[in-house]
Amino acid sequence: MLRLTDVQLPLDHTDDELMAAILRHLGIGRDELLSHTVFRRGYDARKRSAISLVYTLDVTVKNEAVLFKRLKGNRHVALAPDTSYKYVGQAPADLKSRPVVIGFGPCGLFAALILAEMGFKPIILERGKVVRERTKDTWGLWRKRELQPESNVQFGEGGAGTFSDGKLWTQIKDPKHYGRKVLTEFVAADAPPEILYVSKPHIGTFRLVKMIELMREKIVQLGGEFRFEKRVDDVVIEEGRIRSLLLSDGSQLDADHVVLAIGHSARDTFEMLHKRGVYVEAKPFSMGFRIEHPQSLIDACRFGPSAGHPILGAADYKLVHHAKNGRSVYSFCMCPGGTVVAATSEPGRVVTNGMSQYSRNERNANAGIVVGITPADFPGGPLAGMEMQRFWESRAFELGGGNYDAPGQLVGDFIANKPSTAFGSVQPSYKPGVKLGDLNPSLPDYAIEAIREALTGFEKQIKGFSMHDAVLTGIETRTSSPVRIKRNDNDLQSLNTRGLFPAGEGAGYAGGIMSAAIDGIRVAEAVALDILKKS
Repeated sequence: MLRLTDVQLPLDHTDDELMAAILRHLGIGRDELLSHTVFRRGYDARKRSAISLVYTLDVTVKNEAVLFKRLKGNRHVALAPDTSYKYVGQAPADLKSRPVVIGFGPCGLFAALILAEMGFKPIILERGKVVRERTKDTWGLWRKRELQPESNVQFGEGGAGTFSDGKLWTQIKDPKHYGRKVLTEFVAADAPPEILYVSKPHIGTFRLVKMIELMREKIVQLGGEFRFEKRVDDVVIEEGRIRSLLLSDGSQLDADHVVLAIGHSARDTFEMLHKRGVYVEAKPFSMGFRIEHPQSLIDACRFGPSAGHPILGAADYKLVHHAKNGRSVYSFCMCPGGTVVAATSEPGRVVTNGMSQYSRNERNANAGIVVGITPADFPGGPLAGMEMQRFWESRAFELGGGNYDAPGQLVGDFIANKPSTAFGSVQPSYKPGVKLGDLNPSLPDYAIEAIREALTGFEKQIKGFSMHDAVLTGIETRTSSPVRIKRNDNDLQSLNTRGLFPAGEGAGYAGGIMSAAIDGIRVAEAVALDILKKS
């Protein structure tokens, strides 16, 4: 099979035009082309008046070897790589102990799935509830201001990615095509087939709920065992090796291979691991606000006369600004046609995040506008970044009125450094509600200064970005884990605790659904290889 890249066609091309383009690029007749499939479809919107679709296609042809030799030197034609997943082994029939996966977000899900498919029958511990019960609890905060500390946007089946835009792309290197395995499993669990080929696939929250349930059922059928509402409160480590886990119900679970896929908000677990001597270090993260604009404004700026075209959908953006004070400000987790959501997991704190459905048809676009924070900003030890997050989340709770409302300000007023008193044309989507005022006290001075400068800078890239009525909602702090639970590069085990495999966002090795899922696969393989080596 040959892979043909950079095939560009008009936005409204026909199937016949796609066929003609393939034949033209390969220099063959129609009778020589046996089949073709779309591997990737993106778009080029640099010329808004003439947006084009850009294809990567896998084709089968007659006399492939002869044609490939003739096209040698054509940088747009290559042999299609084998993207199928290859298992590293199979569990022995006399498996003496079962691996344990802590956490069932994207990382834990794929760690558990791969282990189950190899016959290792993992035990999965999740501190939160099954996804549908968790969804009800999450809506309880949004509608009734009732926070469930163990069942919310951060904790529960599916992890934080469940209440997000469901983005399924990543910029990490993936030489073994693990990402293809992730997408294939999602499609098997009733995700839209288009995620296999669109350049920026997404799913949305409602679809993710059903998919997670189906994937859980598959793991169970393969011998996996789930224990929900079982928080790991302590670990037993002997002679530098994990031996057992103490659970929130008072039970003890022996375990000598543990995947630690706890997510970026398991602060009590970070504290416990640090106390027990597991190597933990501080790492950079970011903080800022959520910004909301009319989605129609973003569509018009990005797509011009093609705005609203069904293939293009709701437009997104990615922005970076290097401020005069040395800080970098960037857009984070942009959610076209979505909503801003309450994402705290601790009482007395306010945290924002973005979410959208598959349709992306809500009125507003939202994104995090965040500032890079480094360990130099929070001296004091491995957990100091976590305490910094807590401090500013508590401040946001106070500024919002102490009832889980979020503090907010109009962009124009924020730039002019004056409090806001009334909303304009953009109505905020955050629930329970937004209390307008002054966001200056909600973040460190250097962050406020950098964001204020960046908003006018972004105007040069997206006309209308600094519109007066756009809304800033505070605060966004859970961009990534504030700690890294370091592991060895070769066997992916903790630097000083054998049998413990730190994984995903919580351990500082991923950022988003896809990278977390891919890391889950890598760690599952490392667990399997270690078990097989000892069997």
